[in-house]
Amino acid sequence: MIRVEDLVFDYPGFRALDGVTFAIEPHSITALVGPNGAGKTTLLNCMAGLALPAHGHVYLDAIDVHRVPRQAHARMGYLSDFFGLYAELTVARCLDYRARAQAIPSARRAAAVQRAAERLGLSDRLKQRAGELSRGLRQRLAIAQAIVHEPAVILLDEPASGLDPEARFGLAAVLRGLKDEGMTLVVSSHILAELEDYSTHLLVMEQGRILEHRALDGTVAPGGARRFELTLAEPRSDLSAVLTSIGVGEVLVEGPMARFVATGDAAAQAALLRRLIEAGLPVASFAAAKSDLQDAYLTLLKDNRARGHALPPPAAAPTAPAARP
Repeated sequence: MIRVEDLVFDYPGFRALDGVTFAIEPHSITALVGPNGAGKTTLLNCMAGLALPAHGHVYLDAIDVHRVPRQAHARMGYLSDFFGLYAELTVARCLDYRARAQAIPSARRAAAVQRAAERLGLSDRLKQRAGELSRGLRQRLAIAQAIVHEPAVILLDEPASGLDPEARFGLAAVLRGLKDEGMTLVVSSHILAELEDYSTHLLVMEQGRILEHRALDGTVAPGGARRFELTLAEPRSDLSAVLTSIGVGEVLVEGPMARFVATGDAAAQAALLRRLIEAGLPVASFAAAKSDLQDAYLTLLKDNRARGHALPPPAAAPTAPAARP
């Protein structure tokens, strides 16, 4: 869906992106995370075709975003960290204005506005002025504007910034819904616990480089196996031996809790639970293990810094991004 190849971007005296390369899978939500100054916003600007890199390419399918930006923008939605709305326009007029800017034909424009409003839960606010909306609803309107033309890809820079917990919960549901409808999302945020609720992939940056890019579903182990958590009503000294005898692998026991890896579909998992009970284990809970995004992220940064992988300052960065011939 999206390919970024050897992207380099320089500010005067500072290299913001240093050979960034990765690919985004379709129908996914990628969490773009990293410390302040890691290059996240610069990367999103380059991916959106709003900033010209000194070197490298961004492709949306077969479209070179920087060579034919209008074609790319027809299939892409973008929401910056600091977005603006026309406060005196109604929600309907804001969406209609964006639909016109995206060259949606007049015969389809009303339906596009209605569809975007429905997706973001704004159908009952169409006649309300944008300036009268709450912070959370303004955020929804900004996202609705970004998707009014039915883009294949959406880039969101800190979309939950300034939202209260209830609004963040609602936003997470909206983003999951957009993915389920077939859109591909890249979301930059510092709220790791929130990202874990809806993201499918993790992309970690530090000092302009990619530290890690992987699927975020921590329940999947190599070879298609899955990781599980088992909790007993009371500790069992023979828990590890019992689990090993049942045929699971990578057993780790901590008191009444155990983690292990097993293979098979839903039917096989049901059979596994039955064997655990038949083995006499007082099972209190049994479920697929969840990844801990925050712990994984902090550990990754700590390990990277311990290995001394911090970027040296650029020897001679150009004063402005070099334009392609």
